[in-house]
Amino acid sequence: MTVRAEQAAPRAVIVVSSHVARGSVGNRAAVFALETLGHPVWAVPTVILPWHPGHGRATRIVPPTEQFAAFMADLERAPWLGEVTAVLSGYLGEPGQVEAVASLVKAVKARNDKALYVCDPVIGDKGGLYVAEPLAAGIRDSLLPLADIATPNRYELEWLAGTSLEDMRATMAAALAAPPATMLVTSAPAMMTGGTGNLLVTASQAMLAEHRIVERPPNGLGDLTAAVFLARLLAGQPMAKALQTTTASVYEILARTSRRGGDELQLETDAPSLSHPMAQVELRTLIHPSRSRKPGTETGA
Repeated sequence: MTVRAEQAAPRAVIVVSSHVARGSVGNRAAVFALETLGHPVWAVPTVILPWHPGHGRATRIVPPTEQFAAFMADLERAPWLGEVTAVLSGYLGEPGQVEAVASLVKAVKARNDKALYVCDPVIGDKGGLYVAEPLAAGIRDSLLPLADIATPNRYELEWLAGTSLEDMRATMAAALAAPPATMLVTSAPAMMTGGTGNLLVTASQAMLAEHRIVERPPNGLGDLTAAVFLARLLAGQPMAKALQTTTASVYEILARTSRRGGDELQLETDAPSLSHPMAQVELRTLIHPSRSRKPGTETGA
């Protein structure tokens, strides 16, 4: 491929998520990761906050629905839309934003039928939903069916599936049943003692990348995981390799931040971990839910 052809190939990613002044969550995590890994980013803020709400109450600025929709419509009409190779959506500020995100995704795919849409349904955690139910329902009903890949955590998948997910069998079955066809579930049950995992389920494959639990982790791990996994796929990595290297990068950054006592992911310090992670991650190939036998380990990799 010539230099001119490389420059013309779509590489930009539109990231639609929250923006914080301090910290490494939402767009701050996703944009940094994607740009570090070589992708120009069109960053769309859905809500503006001084810091993550977990650090305490603070001012929350949500664009009016009409203005947000107009902003997104401008992007749909942008003469540079052909630059875009993927859309990643994360935390949304209110239910009215769902329709505008869906419209933008459709416009991108109409311009580039190979473009990927990754939906990170940021709606809740262990304690249940932390967004209004109409917003969660909008993401479930309007965005996930459009997505090529979704990256819910285990608790978000429980809400989407409408049932508790106590073990690997139930988690895999729920991931297979829900749209889209490829589901990367973070905070999944692990097979190693004291571990946690990222579970990847497609129509024909089930794989688990796991590592030890790091206590009291900072926020932003899901945002970072979705962005890095997308970047790995855009770089041409096969699913299994993308899962392993994504998990290694995020775990390495998490472990290093924890050792320093950081209350936010320190992406600027640990940027090399995005490109060349050294952490060891166990990758297991699992028996797919479509088979009748009890899920378990087929091979380790």
